[in-house]
Amino acid sequence: MTAPSGGALTESGPGAALPGPARPGAAEGAAGAAAPDAATTGGTTGTATSPDPGGSAPSETDWVDAVAAVRRVVPDGRVLLICHVNPDGDALGTMLGFGLGLRQLGVRRLQATFPGPPEVPEPFRGLPGLELLVPATEADPEPDLVICFDAASETRLGDLADRLAGPGTALVLDHHASNAGFGDVNLVDPAAAATSVVAEELLARLGVPLDAGIAECLYVALSTDTGSFRFDATTPAVHEMAARLLATGIRPGEISRRVFDSRPFGAVRLFGEVLGRARLEPEAAAGHGLVWTYATLDDLARHDQRPYVLEALIDPVRCTAEADVSCVVKQTGPQEWAVSLRSKGAVDVSRVAVALGGGGHRLAAGFTGRGSVDEVVDRVRAELVVPGPGSGVDPEG
Repeated sequence: MTAPSGGALTESGPGAALPGPARPGAAEGAAGAAAPDAATTGGTTGTATSPDPGGSAPSETDWVDAVAAVRRVVPDGRVLLICHVNPDGDALGTMLGFGLGLRQLGVRRLQATFPGPPEVPEPFRGLPGLELLVPATEADPEPDLVICFDAASETRLGDLADRLAGPGTALVLDHHASNAGFGDVNLVDPAAAATSVVAEELLARLGVPLDAGIAECLYVALSTDTGSFRFDATTPAVHEMAARLLATGIRPGEISRRVFDSRPFGAVRLFGEVLGRARLEPEAAAGHGLVWTYATLDDLARHDQRPYVLEALIDPVRCTAEADVSCVVKQTGPQEWAVSLRSKGAVDVSRVAVALGGGGHRLAAGFTGRGSVDEVVDRVRAELVVPGPGSGVDPEG
C-alpha cells in the first residue's frame, strides 16, 4: 500500500534521529529462525527465544521491509500504534516502549491506543510513554503506518481492526504461534519469549539506543510474559536482554513491586471468593486433569473492583498440582466471557483456544466464550478430549 501524507494529529514532540550500533543479540544474525535446539539453549544469536518455537522467525526480507516502512514515515508521517483489547504487560509495555523509540527517531505525529474503555490497569499506570495514549474513538482513521503489538489475530483489535484496511502500511509485531500474519509486513516470531523481544530487535535495526524510558517499558513487557522470569521461555538470551535493559539504570525491585506485588484489599477478598468455587476434574484432558473457576460482573461489583484485577487470577489456579490444564472464565458482558487457559506441558491449550475461536501459545492461550459459564466450560472440556498431534493426547506473555 502507499502511504498518504498530511492530516492533523497530536504532536508527540520532536526528536532527533539517533543512529547507533545494533545491540548485541538484537540485530545481529537475525536472518532467519533459530533452530529449536538453539532456542532451547538461548539460541546462537542472543535473541531471547523460547524452547518451543512452533513456527518460523521473520526472514531478513521481513526485517528490511519493516525498517523501510518505519523510515518512510519519519518525521511527518502519521503513525498509529495499536495493542490488543484488555492489554497485558507485554502488549502495553511493548507498544509504549516502541512509541518512545519512534519519538527518539524523530516521528512527531504519533498515537497509541487499544480497543475498549481507555483504562490502563493499575499495575501499569507508572509506565513511561502513557502520554502517547488516546481513546480508541480518537485514533487516526487513516494513518500512514499502523503498527500492531501482541495481537494474535485481527479480532483482538476490536473496532480498530479497520485501520488495517486503510491506505497506509500495516506492520504486525507478535510472538503468538497462532498468528497467521494479517499485516502488510509481519514480524511474527513464535520462538520469542515476548513481543518485546521482537520490538527490541526492530529498534536496534532502526538505530534507536535504549534509554531508561524505553527500557522500563520493555522490561515490564518481558518480565510479565515470562512470569517474572519463571516460565520455560526464560532462556539465557532472555536474561541477556533483561541485562541490557537493566544497564540503563531502571530499578527492577520497584518495578516488580508495582507490577507483581501490589493488589487492592478488595481484590484479595475477591480472589478468595473466586478461588473458593474452583473445581478440580482429575479425569479431564485424558487424565491430565483440569482445574477451573469463574468470576462474574456481580463479583467485581460486590468487591468494588475493576476487571483488570482478574488477569492475575490464573496464577494461583494454575498452581494446582493435580491438574495440567487450568482455566479461568471471566465475565465481560451478558452471556460473554474471557477465557484464560494454561498448561504445564502435557496439553497444547492453543489448539483448544483456536478451535473455540481464540489463539495463543502452547502453554498459554485464550478465547471469548458465549453462553452460560457451564456451557463455556463444557466446550473446553470437550476440546480437551479431542486428540491432537504430538505427545500425549494433545500435541506457549
